[in-house]
Amino acid sequence: MATTRENGLVKGLGLMSSTTLVMGSMIGSGVFIVAADISRQVQSPGLLIMTWVVTAILTLTAALSYGELAAAMPHAGGQYIYLREAFGPLYGFLYGWTLFMVIQTGTIAAVAVAFAKYTGVFFPWISGQNYLLGSGKVGITTQQLLAILMIVFLTALNTRGIRTGALVQNVFTIAKIAALVGLVGIGFLVGRNAEAVANNFNDFWRGSNWSFETVRLVGVAMVGSLFSSDAWNNVTFTAGEVRNPRRNLPLSLGLGVLIVSALYIASQFVYLNVLTFPEIQHADQDRVATAAALKMLGPIAVQVMAAAIMISTFGCVNGLVLSGARVYYAMAKDKLFFRRAGELDPVNHAPVFSLGVQCIWAVLLTLSGSYNDLLDYVIFAVLLFYILTIAGLFVLRRTQPNLERPYKAFGYPGLPAAYMVAAGLIEILLLLYKPNYTWPGLIIVLLGLPVYFIWRGKATV
Repeated sequence: MATTRENGLVKGLGLMSSTTLVMGSMIGSGVFIVAADISRQVQSPGLLIMTWVVTAILTLTAALSYGELAAAMPHAGGQYIYLREAFGPLYGFLYGWTLFMVIQTGTIAAVAVAFAKYTGVFFPWISGQNYLLGSGKVGITTQQLLAILMIVFLTALNTRGIRTGALVQNVFTIAKIAALVGLVGIGFLVGRNAEAVANNFNDFWRGSNWSFETVRLVGVAMVGSLFSSDAWNNVTFTAGEVRNPRRNLPLSLGLGVLIVSALYIASQFVYLNVLTFPEIQHADQDRVATAAALKMLGPIAVQVMAAAIMISTFGCVNGLVLSGARVYYAMAKDKLFFRRAGELDPVNHAPVFSLGVQCIWAVLLTLSGSYNDLLDYVIFAVLLFYILTIAGLFVLRRTQPNLERPYKAFGYPGLPAAYMVAAGLIEILLLLYKPNYTWPGLIIVLLGLPVYFIWRGKATV
């Protein structure tokens, strides 16, 4: 039974709902697509798998570390709160600013457009080339319109309260997990392609010389797998609405990331079991999962995979919409965002204004068509904030030794420190070899500095 806290937020998320929020926010369309780009970069089946394995280890280590922070500070806003408590309000604000400007809203826009793109398989008039108004950058296509309607619909749905949003999340996450399990099961049971197996596994580590060049290839290629595995931290944003959060938050983080990571790695083995490596590298429009399903199921696979990705993206957008608004709510409580964003609807106890502002900006990004570029830019910033947050774990152990910690980070201090070193190395590699992914992201973060001081000035007036 859900209960209402004194701050008005409803404790509507149990362990299952928290875990489906972790999984549902992680699984969008990336796992079905990014293997093509990764394989072109690493040029080896073994390094393709290694890229996903290293991503899984890093993500699970981060999730287990966040579990300590989540259990100790189970408040709405999650990662924003942890950064604020460890390093001060400026760091929390810069995270919230980047989340609002690009990370959350840009992902909502991109995944909503992916939903619309795959809907076009069934309704060809839904297309990025079918303009309703104007043309080019100053037009709106049927694809953009459907994406916008989806964002507006899910925002409206989530204004009805946490239990409604959680119900939708549970249904669609279970459906998308079933679709991924189905892909993996069919791939291993009936999808074996002797030519693909011989091509991929007889020379599994082709061209790998186990030098710094191998480390560089994997580190740079991880942009795709890291982005596909991102948003696992979104459950911490809703911490104020989780029942028994000191137990359920760490558990949901660990379980959700573990299950999704295992499915992601299994999916890569399915691709290698069904498609030759060149077929993965050159899949039509990078749709590797569709190419694999086509080999296994024939022409009907295009519709099957389109339906699976539509289910996946719909549930992903719902999770992002639900959780992101809680960060802006927490920022508003600290007088670092629009005042009304810190208010709750008196009936449904939802941050309606916060949801609305997020919706408007996500819609504008959808219309701009520039969200994919923005998302490319921020992966560096996303990883930077993960490193800072885990550094905050060490800071808070020192500055707040008496803070109640029902769960302590697994493998502390070794594993969290190892994460920081490994993620830091990836950041350096991205700075050196993909500067187009890094400097724009840093600029977006730094643009938050003057905004922070404007908000702080308003708060003291």
